[in-house]
Amino acid sequence: MKKTSLCIHGGAGVITRGSLSPELEKEYRRGLEDAMTCGLKILSSGGNAIDAVEAAVVSLEDNPLFNAGKGSVLTHEGVCEMDAALMDGSTGKAGSVAGVTTIKNPVRLARLVMERSAHVMLAGKGAEEFARTNGAEEMPADYFLTELRKQQWEKMKNSDSVSLDHDGNKKFGTVGAVALDTNGNLAAATSTGGMTNKRWGRIGDSPVIGAGTFADHVVAISCTGHGEFFIRHVVAHEISALMRMRNMTLADAAGLLVDTVLKNAGGEGGLIAVDHDGNIALPFNTPGMYRAWTDASGNIRTGVYRES
Repeated sequence: MKKTSLCIHGGAGVITRGSLSPELEKEYRRGLEDAMTCGLKILSSGGNAIDAVEAAVVSLEDNPLFNAGKGSVLTHEGVCEMDAALMDGSTGKAGSVAGVTTIKNPVRLARLVMERSAHVMLAGKGAEEFARTNGAEEMPADYFLTELRKQQWEKMKNSDSVSLDHDGNKKFGTVGAVALDTNGNLAAATSTGGMTNKRWGRIGDSPVIGAGTFADHVVAISCTGHGEFFIRHVVAHEISALMRMRNMTLADAAGLLVDTVLKNAGGEGGLIAVDHDGNIALPFNTPGMYRAWTDASGNIRTGVYRES
């Protein structure tokens, strides 16, 4: 039986020791562990990678600590606009949604786009109309709001600036998962609420296939960071291309994109990736990234800071 792998992230940024209370750090780690457990339960029973990444991301979307689903940041207008994407490496099929405001789990809607439409990306009201037609669960606006997000928005709503940070800690609040199943299939999923105080329907890299989310027969990648830079450099697909065309290892390809290409361009963030042999990479060029993976013994490991 082929080995399985799963890793997840909950955002990268200026997350340093002292920026989180011990109690809050424990809550973040517990949230990561819960999401891993959801995905690993599927993989350990012989389930598909696509089901595993969806389940892991749904868990993170339902956790108000993370900027995806419930707990998403607010736009300039004071609403949550959420993006998500999902890609099946075994088929090359993908689905994504952008700017949805009523969908409880945007990653589930992205999967419906992949499986029940002839399209890859749907946005805004059209995506929500598609959701209703296909039975996706919707929630009222106050379901998504948390007191922390309201406070962040209050500080910025009268300005023209946008923020990728949480109370000055500069945390990029995307969530994602990548997996390899027992059949050797790879999959990736990403979900986000985007930027605090964003305007004009701004969309980042998360729902853009090849930029923030990508999976093929070689590697699966989910990114987190300053989305404009990940889009410009097509980061997720570029890693696959380097592995396929230049025979680079996952560690070398992912490291090159995060530590050299993005950094030289001024882009901050990180990513998680797994290749067809089950190797994982979790590089980031910020002080911290919420992340979780399984070690060689199958135990769940979590990391927050650069030194874990």
